[in-house]
Amino acid sequence: MKKAFIIAEVAQAHEGSLGIAHSYIDALAETGVDAVKFQTHIAEAESSSFEQFRVKFSYEDNTRYDYWKRMEFSPAQWAELKKHCDEAGVEFISSPFSCEAVDLLEDIGVKRYKVGSGEITNHLLLDKLGRIGKPVILSSGMSDYAELGDALAFMEGFGTEVSLLQCTTAYPTLPAQWGLTEIPKLRERFQIPVGYSDHSGRIESSVAAFTLGASILEFHAVFDKRMFGPDAKASLEIDQVAELVSSVRNLEEAFASSHSKDDVAGFAPLKTMFGKSLAVNKDLPVGHRVTVADLESKKPGDRGISARLFQTVLGKELKRAKTKWDFLEESDF
Repeated sequence: MKKAFIIAEVAQAHEGSLGIAHSYIDALAETGVDAVKFQTHIAEAESSSFEQFRVKFSYEDNTRYDYWKRMEFSPAQWAELKKHCDEAGVEFISSPFSCEAVDLLEDIGVKRYKVGSGEITNHLLLDKLGRIGKPVILSSGMSDYAELGDALAFMEGFGTEVSLLQCTTAYPTLPAQWGLTEIPKLRERFQIPVGYSDHSGRIESSVAAFTLGASILEFHAVFDKRMFGPDAKASLEIDQVAELVSSVRNLEEAFASSHSKDDVAGFAPLKTMFGKSLAVNKDLPVGHRVTVADLESKKPGDRGISARLFQTVLGKELKRAKTKWDFLEESDF
């Protein structure tokens, strides 16, 4: 069984602070995730004065453009973040939201690209990524099957390695919105690797997605759900991330192991220890014919007649007296 690729997304949880961004790398690397993901926003290339807030959350940004501007890092700072990920043993990933952001990420040497669901119809961006030729992960959040099929067909023309994430664009996502049953449907329909991008702020959604065949798991991470920002409530806290990773790795080991009920030889000592043998629950005289009311089952399982065979002694006549709690032997009859 192929190991799931687990991505913890910082996104904008750093709130524009380079120091906090680096802190997330250290904290998330310790949880065992495979990759730490950011979002690369270049306000002038991506946004305009017409862009509206998804939710009005900010006390310091008058416009969405101002927010993206505050989230920017310089190319040198992005390079340092990638270097930090390399040193911490996690892959650096960042979603580009403009062609200029792709150029920046190419300059620092990313291995793959994640495309947010809002960019599925942005074929200008997809064209740029297709010509680069690195693996691309597409998120399906706001897209229907027709749009997904169109984007995948477009990328296929470049021969790009593409995977697709089941995702619901709601923050936080409620259980009825998780869309877990879409995972096998997407795999069957598009015949490519399918994963799950989570906004629930809970671990069971991703664990369940894994059991349904998701080979990539992505989720937002935050130090505390009470923090400022649009994604905090839909994120996992660091301890939850560690628990999720541990759960998935345990499931991988469980699914990869061979455990057959046809082979229980290794349990022989325990079967004797916990097994039961027939005993009598009262003093019984010679000549007594045994009834079910005379019987008890007692550990261990190798002291005479097995409790499984109790019916074979019913009606039989004792040839020797038995004291209460004595085990029954074949020679007693």
